[in-house]
Amino acid sequence: IVRQKGRLKQRATIVEVEIYPGPHDRASHAFERKRTPRNEAEYMIGGHVYIYLVYGMYWQLNISTGVQGYPSCVLIRALDSGNDIRETNGPGKLCRWLGIDKSHYGLDVTTSTDLWFEKGRQGRRSICAGPRIGIDYAGKEWALKPLRLYVKEYENYLPTVNSKFL
Repeated sequence: IVRQKGRLKQRATIVEVEIYPGPHDRASHAFERKRTPRNEAEYMIGGHVYIYLVYGMYWQLNISTGVQGYPSCVLIRALDSGNDIRETNGPGKLCRWLGIDKSHYGLDVTTSTDLWFEKGRQGRRSICAGPRIGIDYAGKEWALKPLRLYVKEYENYLPTVNSKFL
């Protein structure tokens, strides 16, 4: 992920994400095709920023992934900025580090000069899959689905899954 802030260009490697595959996902903000001003960006064609505030203080960066009108997205959960990973090992922390907020809502990262994605460095990495974090409200089936992906070498720096179903 790359963020251009004036003359400053920040680059980081995405090391953890969560997948929200569509309106059948009980943890999705668009469950059963619920559509509100808050989640409208989820319905945009893949490559648009869906950002929202949680607990009144933490921005969460999602990128839409579906065709126009189909609500699916990926939540960016952690980055490796090349510095201290504790600065970017959570969705709120990485948004603060990148300086991303509501002003980025609906931004098209495929054409933006403010925020975009580039191909990462080459090399083999072990990718692990497990349950998403903090979605017990969606019920056991969805809380336990392996829709959280992360790079194994960062495992000790990422939050652990805290589910009553495990």
